[in-house]
Amino acid sequence: MDKKDISSCTLEELVKEIEQMGEKAFRAKQIYEWLHVKLAEHFDEMTNLSKPLREKLEAAYEIPQVKLVERQVSALDGTNKFLFELEDGHVIESVLMKYKHGNSVCISSQVGCRMGCRFCASTIGGLERNLRPSEMLGQIYRIQKISGERVSNVVVMGTGEPLDNYDNLVRFLRLLTDERGLHISQRNVTVSTCGIVPNMKRLAEEKFQITLALSLHGSTQEKRKALMPIANKYELSEVLAACDSYFEKTGRRVTFEYSLVHGVNDGKEDENELVNLLKCRNCHLNLIPVNPIKERNFVRPDKKSAENFKNKLEKSGINVTIRRELGSDIDGACGQLRRRYVEAR
Repeated sequence: MDKKDISSCTLEELVKEIEQMGEKAFRAKQIYEWLHVKLAEHFDEMTNLSKPLREKLEAAYEIPQVKLVERQVSALDGTNKFLFELEDGHVIESVLMKYKHGNSVCISSQVGCRMGCRFCASTIGGLERNLRPSEMLGQIYRIQKISGERVSNVVVMGTGEPLDNYDNLVRFLRLLTDERGLHISQRNVTVSTCGIVPNMKRLAEEKFQITLALSLHGSTQEKRKALMPIANKYELSEVLAACDSYFEKTGRRVTFEYSLVHGVNDGKEDENELVNLLKCRNCHLNLIPVNPIKERNFVRPDKKSAENFKNKLEKSGINVTIRRELGSDIDGACGQLRRRYVEAR
């Protein structure tokens, strides 16, 4: 018999499970606290449960393990890059970034990715499988235990397309922000998407107070198509309409992510097109000088060119920043560490 993933259960589901075992409902609350507050990895750690109950739990349920394989620490800014192994042998990566306002963790939502964005190392090799809610949570819990510090911000922007794993993502978000668990504020959570329009609309209906980040990367439909295969399925106008709907339904302004690739999308024409796209929208534009990867010949613009690009947009009334580069002396770019490990193995 396959064991049930207890770490992906909501408290309400856990109460039903425990009552079906002939136990009192308060036991479910104790177990939930062990899993999501005390971050227990084994049933034997749950010392306020009787031994017979722990044995029953062990027989019927599993707590999926997320094991540390490799950890890189930047000597420049203290950024930590983690490579984790899942129980089936697949590996995923996560990043811990330390800011004055608190610790931010960027997690993966899939093993690999099928979106095929040309500048991204995560998608080389395609999609292996979706992550379960417990495996997404497990990255955060493991990082807290390793670092000994609380995580206050979570970004679902690592390997994978979160909205391609929609049901698991939504369950993960409910568990992550549950006041009876780790209780991360929804306003401190960001979910990235390359633009899966139907699921962007579904997410708006969930009425979360999270930030939606759209990977824009091109100022026109044709430029997006050259960089992002998803643009062949959804027109830029559809994607922007879904962003507008998200803002209307949640009151949360959308962040637009824009990887600056020298000679591809960083010219004067791109500046003008971006202004026309964004000047009437309550949004934030995040410029990201592209991280070169050996499988592609993309080049990042120099610092002065990136600043000039930003300044032109700012003068036109666009709320814009250049993402602070972290972990440049380690495998900082999304998918790099996992790709190197898989190739070596």
